[in-house]
Amino acid sequence: MTDALKRLSDEGVAIWLDDLSRKRITSGNLAELIDQQHVVGVTTNPSIFQKAISSGDGYQQQVADLAARKVTVEEALRMITTADVRDAADVLRPVFDATGGQDGRVSIEVDPRLAHNTAATVAEAKQLAWLVDRPNTLIKIPATKAGLPAITEVIGLGISVNVTLIFSLERYREVMDAYLAGLEKAKAAGLDLSLIRSVASFFVSRVDTEIDKRLEKLGTDGAKALKGKAALANARLAYQAYEEVFSSDRWAALDKAGAHKQRPLWASTGVKDPAYKDTLYVDELVAPGTVNTMPEATLEATADHGEITGDTVRGTYAGAKADLDAIAALGISYDDVVQLLEDEGVEKFEAAWNDLLKSTEAELARLAPSEG
Repeated sequence: MTDALKRLSDEGVAIWLDDLSRKRITSGNLAELIDQQHVVGVTTNPSIFQKAISSGDGYQQQVADLAARKVTVEEALRMITTADVRDAADVLRPVFDATGGQDGRVSIEVDPRLAHNTAATVAEAKQLAWLVDRPNTLIKIPATKAGLPAITEVIGLGISVNVTLIFSLERYREVMDAYLAGLEKAKAAGLDLSLIRSVASFFVSRVDTEIDKRLEKLGTDGAKALKGKAALANARLAYQAYEEVFSSDRWAALDKAGAHKQRPLWASTGVKDPAYKDTLYVDELVAPGTVNTMPEATLEATADHGEITGDTVRGTYAGAKADLDAIAALGISYDDVVQLLEDEGVEKFEAAWNDLLKSTEAELARLAPSEG
């Protein structure tokens, strides 16, 4: 069952699970995935927590205790989510130790309502790092305009970061620049650069969803022939940008000081269009030094029938550029698409967080002890 996952891992792709719940931790399922399915990390986001906590499984006692203390709903949510991340980090600690800190990581996201506020994002990142208090945590900061200086500031403090919601090549280059600037700050402050890690989460499937919709609307044979090509082309060109930045003189100076490359992470790798193979964004994005964070359904599909045939990224850059150029020639604006996706991404996480606040508030009220 796991041969394809082992081959993927052997090709230099770290397999992370894009899901977490208390039940997954307490039942031993997470430990089992690490042991049997080559999973070496976990990512979370507001939507994942909304789904997990709304199911209620395993959270009742903690919510009752929080209700008895009369904490605010925001504080309750922070206590609940950081507890899950801390426990998951402990489960993954042997992987962290075995890989010298590269993997065995668990990501937790800053409050998505702060996505356009730099100072608040930095403050939240510091608070989350303190609350979880595990060396194998990554704090997720969205790659909004306000997020970029926050990334530099937080990396400069020695806190490891997962940069999320990256859709465009231009923004990805800005993210890498923000990371290098953060490392330079950390170096100037005398921090040990070898302890700082980062991944850059480049979103995949949503690019196809939006561009395919526009191609379908055009309706020509030429337009339809380009369906399903934009997301892979975009991600492959991102890897080309990664290779350029991390072979620069600027990087060489940081490398000499003990810094680690910021690995590209393929996010949103669950296929949205049933017409496409369900392992498309795994099979076709194999490259050394990357991470692929998968929903469990994609992980299982890859284990069952993934086709891992070696590196499917390097050497594809000319074709990838030609695909994006052909889409642009049809009048579909790349800049318009990626900005729309970033805006929607922030909105979706904010909506999930607001739903979670409401459901947690209702549970706190329901479980509050009667007065007297």
